[in-house]
Amino acid sequence: MELGGAPSGGPCPEMLQVAEEAFRGGQFALAAEILGSQLAELPQPERGLLLRQGDALARAGRMAEALESYSAAARLARLRPEELRELAESFALTIREKELRLPARPGPGGGGYAEGGDPLGDPACCRPPELLGCPLCLRLLCEPVTLHCGHTHCKRCALHGGAECARCAARRPAPGSGTAAQPPACLRVNVVLGSLLEKWFPDESRARRLCAEGDALWERQELAVALEKYNEALELASCKCSLIAQRAELCTSMKNYQQALYDAEALCRNKPHWPKGHYVKAQALSGLGRIEEALKEFLYCVALNPEWSSMKMEAQKIMCEMFFPAFENVHDSLTAPFCNRTSYTRLKPAFLSSINTQSSAEDVLAEESSKETILRITKTPSQETGVFRNTDSSISHHILDLYFEDKKTLGTVLSNLPGASLKRKFSSDVRDIQNLDVPSKIPRKDGNSTCANSAALPLKVIPANLVDASDFECSLCMRLFYEPVATRCGHTFCLKCLERCMDHNPHCPLCKEELSEFLASRTYKKTILTEELIVRYLPEELSERKKVYDEEMKELSNLNKDVPIFVCTMAFPTIPCPLHVFEPRYRLMIRRCMETGTKQFGMCLADELKGFADYGCMLEVRDVKFFPDGRSVVDTVGVRRFRVLSHGQRDGYNTANIEYLEDKKVEGAEYEELVRLHDSVYDQAVAWFTSLKDNMKAQILNHFGSMPGKEPEPQSSPSGPAWYWWLLAVLPLENRAQLAILAMTSLKDRLIAIRRVLIFVTRKRPR
Repeated sequence: MELGGAPSGGPCPEMLQVAEEAFRGGQFALAAEILGSQLAELPQPERGLLLRQGDALARAGRMAEALESYSAAARLARLRPEELRELAESFALTIREKELRLPARPGPGGGGYAEGGDPLGDPACCRPPELLGCPLCLRLLCEPVTLHCGHTHCKRCALHGGAECARCAARRPAPGSGTAAQPPACLRVNVVLGSLLEKWFPDESRARRLCAEGDALWERQELAVALEKYNEALELASCKCSLIAQRAELCTSMKNYQQALYDAEALCRNKPHWPKGHYVKAQALSGLGRIEEALKEFLYCVALNPEWSSMKMEAQKIMCEMFFPAFENVHDSLTAPFCNRTSYTRLKPAFLSSINTQSSAEDVLAEESSKETILRITKTPSQETGVFRNTDSSISHHILDLYFEDKKTLGTVLSNLPGASLKRKFSSDVRDIQNLDVPSKIPRKDGNSTCANSAALPLKVIPANLVDASDFECSLCMRLFYEPVATRCGHTFCLKCLERCMDHNPHCPLCKEELSEFLASRTYKKTILTEELIVRYLPEELSERKKVYDEEMKELSNLNKDVPIFVCTMAFPTIPCPLHVFEPRYRLMIRRCMETGTKQFGMCLADELKGFADYGCMLEVRDVKFFPDGRSVVDTVGVRRFRVLSHGQRDGYNTANIEYLEDKKVEGAEYEELVRLHDSVYDQAVAWFTSLKDNMKAQILNHFGSMPGKEPEPQSSPSGPAWYWWLLAVLPLENRAQLAILAMTSLKDRLIAIRRVLIFVTRKRPR
């Protein structure tokens, strides 16, 4: 394929496009060769091409040539850290593949490094059981609080987590919003979950609280006291990695870099695949001014998590200053730990001589000439693995095998600590990092066991012998929690038990704190963690509990036996019947009707002897509106008539065994007579309603709606035509007279009765 020549004095666009395609396809050597040929034809080098050539050479593993390209670009214009991204990624990739022996690219959902999760999260050995981890800090729950959505967080995490739940992103309701608001200051510890954590993991729970106290003290800049808290927590924690890392960060904040390095070095040895260990080590080394070693640790961070952009940028900044210092590239943009550095020009010969990519005689001579420089850098045992040593005939990987020049003893560490009590703490050091390997010059009294080598980690599994059903017992029904809900005061009850208590009193049954906002919203959310623990660890008990609940619901769903009866007023089929419910017994009754799904109950008149009348009408709930004080307005409509067979009671409200009433149908001549009577009475009813005064008609229409039209088939409904019941409801009749008509099963008899009433009210009306 022939390509057009380059424009006079410029590179060939077609060749540059081929080079880019080769780069994107992973053919870095080819891309570098094309870019090099284009640069050779230019009268003056072009900075952009030099940088891209450096990128391609770095990706191809030809580091010496890559650095020459970057240096040439730097001579043309100031080199910026972001321009060394490919170089940093190439170094990190070499570490990942050759030293860590990890896949070149992280697998799906792997987080980009071996330990998984957040790059600053805890290693696998320190993670709590699956269910008991906070969704924000990913550690064992500490002072667990249950949010309005039903998810549980550490109290401190919830206070610092803003208005949204970390698990479902549900926003915390604001006070006065009509829902169960939980202002941050009012978050209370979930009593049940807090007790379980104390019972199952007493030492770890205590350690978590001490750590949280230390975090709070750190925020207030009470660093020495915070350090004491971390040390106390270390004595109790089953896995100490995360606490050691926190202590190292705190020591860095206190400018006690040597102790921070001591902790971080132990972490890196025992958890080489944990990014945070290398992160805190880089911080400590930076504070000590050992920038070359800090660079190595930043590259480890990138190798373990290729997407960790902040660490990648720190590595790029250091490399920009180390390898190209003559142009004063990045002094004005470095972050605080990397400011005011000395020149690292002396490292460049050593660097170039250690990346022998072509095994040429010139490179060998360069390497020999720089041996003296390299030998001046003292290596510690942690460098014995040779991170950058040659594992490929074309690549030599000991570019950055630099470490600190002198090791400080424990006495030096102690001399820098604030306060004698802290000196004693670090001098023993046994209780703090008993599970971590430490440098040989620092004495230990407790052997070499590590978290990774522990045979059993108590934090990983909930002890089965400590799981007791009585810990999940509702204090109201004394049975296993069913649909557990936590109040804002931290107490847990079965949902139905809590609702029933609040029918009588809008306060917590245990601590008496006001919970009236729940009555208004009725948006109770189950405590998900409590329910998950029951499902996983008490499946048999839960199955029995569910069986009892289902039997209760089945019994309540029967619309013939023990039907709930609202004793109040007359109700008729097809006619709306709005109700104002305020008595606790009827709150319970209405709620049960809704829970069972029937949404039906009976309405009867009161009776002095029997309690309620022998005839009534079933009502169906169409809508319920709740008020903050527990009252509600229930919108219902009549469904069908019934006769009471026996009277009863349940939990304070009346019940009845009933049978439903249906009109007796007629045929032939009787049917024709019924139709004539039906039409006649309907016309009579329309005439009566039309003759009413406008204000009276308006009141009737506002309360009962318009009069239904005449039906072509009077016997189509078991209770007769709808207009009839509308008329019976609006006519000025006593309840007893209406009840007598309701009980009739002959449409003809009811029509005759209503005609007599119409004649009476028409004659009686004043003219």
